Amino acid sequence: MTATAAIRQGIYQSGFVRRVAQWLDAPPRPLVVCEIAAERVTAARWTRTTWALEGFAIEPLSPDAMAPTAVETNLLKAAEVRTAVAQVFAQLGVKGQEVALFVPDPVVRVFVLHFDTFPRSVAEATPLLRWRLKKSVPFEAEETLISFTRQAAREEGVDVVTGLARLRIIREYEQLLESAGMTPGVVMSSTLAAIPLLDDTRPCLLARVSGKALTTAIVREGILCGYRCTDLPSRPSELSPQELLDEIYPVAAYYQDSWSEGIAAVSLAGLGTRAPEFRGLLESELGCPVSSLLASAAAEGRIAPTLQPLADHDLDSLIGWTQGRT
Repeated sequence: MTATAAIRQGIYQSGFVRRVAQWLDAPPRPLVVCEIAAERVTAARWTRTTWALEGFAIEPLSPDAMAPTAVETNLLKAAEVRTAVAQVFAQLGVKGQEVALFVPDPVVRVFVLHFDTFPRSVAEATPLLRWRLKKSVPFEAEETLISFTRQAAREEGVDVVTGLARLRIIREYEQLLESAGMTPGVVMSSTLAAIPLLDDTRPCLLARVSGKALTTAIVREGILCGYRCTDLPSRPSELSPQELLDEIYPVAAYYQDSWSEGIAAVSLAGLGTRAPEFRGLLESELGCPVSSLLASAAAEGRIAPTLQPLADHDLDSLIGWTQGRT
């Protein structure tokens, strides 16, 4: 179905839009995963019966191949990205299969909204969410994909986690997979895929760097308490501890004000070997332990030893996808 047809039929009457709408609503688990990030394209596949890793592939992208954003064209060098996507699937030896597609965080706007009451039906809930968020996204409602899920509220009422994306931007990414003979079955942002790696038995803040974007999320006992995606003031290789603190502090402060408690731990992702440089200042200012997301998840047994090759390449989203397999 074309994007125009999807808009004409209505956002939830389109089959392809319903697939996108499964970002948050208990998505199925394709055995092939592809993450398209600003600096690389990666893919992996698992066995059907045991979810054992069968293989993975990585293809780098030039620094100016992509410009992830929720508004404008993301693919500055579409041919290069298309070739990288084709190559990772060729290396895995897969074709014609359904794929879970992870897109850069700036593509998907995520909000945690509170309502006194919230409709049970999608037909009633969707217009309400559109009205509530119409001034929060820089594109028209007719071209907006929307997905949501309810979660426990910190007070009376209902909290709703809502993901929004521009239809034609999502289609850019889906068409990359289709050009390689694959079928996009689930679409979601990379950080949402990685979040299951957190130990959320206590309030945990995730600070995840990918390209020029920083995503900060706070999770507590399965509840997404805060989420923010911003542009970094410096390239990741030049980012200072103080600059990172300045970016994540507003989310930590918001959580403390809203939930009347501080965060208990911080997990860092996407900083590679630089992660230890940030630990001292963050622990001092935020008053809690700071560790690498993948290192702590592995130490606590949340990453199977067979997935260590993915961890060695910082593929946290691909590993996170396996945590909720069904």
